[in-house]
Amino acid sequence: MMKQYFVIGNPIDHSLSPKLHNYWFKTNNIKAVYDKKQTNEEDLKLILHEIKEKKINGINVTVPFKKAVIPFLDKLSNEAEQTQSVNTIILKNNNLEGHNTDISGFTKAIKNLNFNLESKKIFILGAGGVVPSIIFALNKMNVSQIIISNRTKKKAEDLKSQFHSLEILDWGDITDFDVIINATSLGLNKESINLDFSKFGNNKLFYDVIYNPIETNFLREGKKLGNKTENGKLMFIYQAFEAFKLWHGVEPPINSEVLELLKND
Repeated sequence: MMKQYFVIGNPIDHSLSPKLHNYWFKTNNIKAVYDKKQTNEEDLKLILHEIKEKKINGINVTVPFKKAVIPFLDKLSNEAEQTQSVNTIILKNNNLEGHNTDISGFTKAIKNLNFNLESKKIFILGAGGVVPSIIFALNKMNVSQIIISNRTKKKAEDLKSQFHSLEILDWGDITDFDVIINATSLGLNKESINLDFSKFGNNKLFYDVIYNPIETNFLREGKKLGNKTENGKLMFIYQAFEAFKLWHGVEPPINSEVLELLKND
């Protein structure tokens, strides 16, 4: 019997999760298939019910449902609880368990860069999806300050009620930083972020959560100004690695073949 896994979200076209998980199934001889499912909020209950019925063996959750799935779950991991964000769901002892592997995904990706974030000033664009996980991870890395700016200010304020030390900046304003993180979807379709980064000098880190396209305008701009840039590919791979481990009890390979595989079609 083929096991079935899905990633759910909306939009979902850009997701490379199926490519990665199916490759890992093959290399580990696991009889399973992983697919993407464009989902609406009213479908969540049914999909989660299908995991309980063992028709689906596990799902990854992406934007905009990382919080919306929580009411349907029986149990949350400590990190999912603290961030109110779930990206991996598993059935364990007949309980639907929500996990957050984004935190460890982001942490490992940053460690991989050899860019020490301790006592650094971080500026985050966006407040949805993966942002609570990034804030949680940054606090663990002992950054000195996190400033956040989001098009809908209320979303940023909701986050501040969760993480009290956050500072909020109006969208379109800019402040000095050591690290700037684009966690908006601006860049998925080649959009630009209209902020002038040139007045802050160079040697900062420009980090984009987007990994497809490989280089967004935001990263291109950062590079042009003499900064270090990194896209979300490794974070994506590491969060998938942790989900795979949860589901199958196996640590899949992260090697040049995996990186090659995820170069865009």
